[in-house]
Amino acid sequence: MKALQPVILAGGSGTRLWPLSRKHYAKQYLQLDGAQTMLQNTLTRVSALAHLPPMLICNEDSRFLAAEQVRQLGISASILLEPAGRNTAPALAMAALEAQAVADDPVLLVMPADHKICDQAAFSKAISAGQPFAENGDLVIFGIRPTCAETGYGYIKATAPKGDALKVEAFVEKPNKDTAAAYLAQGSYYWNSGIFMFRASQYLAALSQHSPDILHACNAAYQGRSADLDFLRFDTEAFLACPEDSIDYAVMEKSDNLVMLPLDAGWSDIGSWAALWEASMKDGAGNCEIGDVISVEGRGNYINAQSRLVATVGCEDMIIVETKDAVLVAPKAQVAGIAALVASLKAENRPEVAYHRDVYRPWGSYDTVDQGARYLVKRITVKPGGKLSLQKHFHRAEHWVVVRGTAKVTKGDTVLELSENQSIFLPLGVVHALENQGETPLELIEVQTGDYLDEDDILRLEDRYGRS
Repeated sequence: MKALQPVILAGGSGTRLWPLSRKHYAKQYLQLDGAQTMLQNTLTRVSALAHLPPMLICNEDSRFLAAEQVRQLGISASILLEPAGRNTAPALAMAALEAQAVADDPVLLVMPADHKICDQAAFSKAISAGQPFAENGDLVIFGIRPTCAETGYGYIKATAPKGDALKVEAFVEKPNKDTAAAYLAQGSYYWNSGIFMFRASQYLAALSQHSPDILHACNAAYQGRSADLDFLRFDTEAFLACPEDSIDYAVMEKSDNLVMLPLDAGWSDIGSWAALWEASMKDGAGNCEIGDVISVEGRGNYINAQSRLVATVGCEDMIIVETKDAVLVAPKAQVAGIAALVASLKAENRPEVAYHRDVYRPWGSYDTVDQGARYLVKRITVKPGGKLSLQKHFHRAEHWVVVRGTAKVTKGDTVLELSENQSIFLPLGVVHALENQGETPLELIEVQTGDYLDEDDILRLEDRYGRS
């Protein structure tokens, strides 16, 4: 069999796990299942299979976050940037075109970046069983045998055997409770896992037959591709002309060479706080407690404390999630209402929808610890080898105090080094830069003063990360 080409879909920005998941820090970049993030778990999931370097598809805003998580694993991966979200069918077209350009028509193993798989051996066995079908020209989808009358998933009806696989009869939209119960009783319906496998050429041929407008736009976008640091970019104007559609609607539901393999590997899409509680390790009272938590007489709770003590008394079947800037409290049975909550936050233009207090940049991160009229205080961490752009501001001055490490500072025509407990003042309008040439993280406190302190008050003159 050929080596697989893993394709990881990491472009989503879902907020069903708010306040941990935000627009610019989505679920796939969170540590929800052990020491690694969901994306890192997905990337390592194929380690037992012969595979080519993975392709990761993500959006522009998350590119440096994705690259850093790949770097932490010490693996090689290509990162394809979507100019805009157009759903899964166009994203996979770009991956298939790139796969054909760099390999001999490989078999693509398509996986969402934010799913949990408990049984690695069963996963590898199912993928190996499906690969011959893909190599012979079938479009392969993996189905999950339902364990309950779930209304939050799409279903696949598959009955007639085809070797170790089943022929797909129909795709079914998310059902109501009674219909889901009937599917569960019949036994021929499976949850749609969103995991697929097919040859690159076979997917492109199916697009050409069933959704040629998508393929035409993606071909044009791919022809305008360019490399940028660790990333592969595509022609923005051509990609924006592409229709938005999922792989299910654009290809799968219209194809007759479709087979399904059951995947019995402890799968969960972690699509809600209730689902995360279900998939997590719990104590004897059914509580999942993360962080500094003290719970008295509690049962069936998910409690996640990110930055401080969370104490509860007598709570039952609750979701309690604390971050530096927000706290969520909801009955487990009501977590579907988080969508309406997030919509309300968006309507009020609340920054908590998009960002955490900790904001990640290619050079490191910063945390806004205090702000008021005409001042703002940040704790800045610059990773080894990281450098902030050469820049200036029009509305603010900055004071830097080094608290750990050594900072190389550019101030106008002067370059100097600052050690712990040393500081520098950068007047409004002065050109400046900050770099960590050491082997340990650099930490400093930044105090901004001025009449306008938003992040867009910046003019970059030079930037090693290619930002405008």
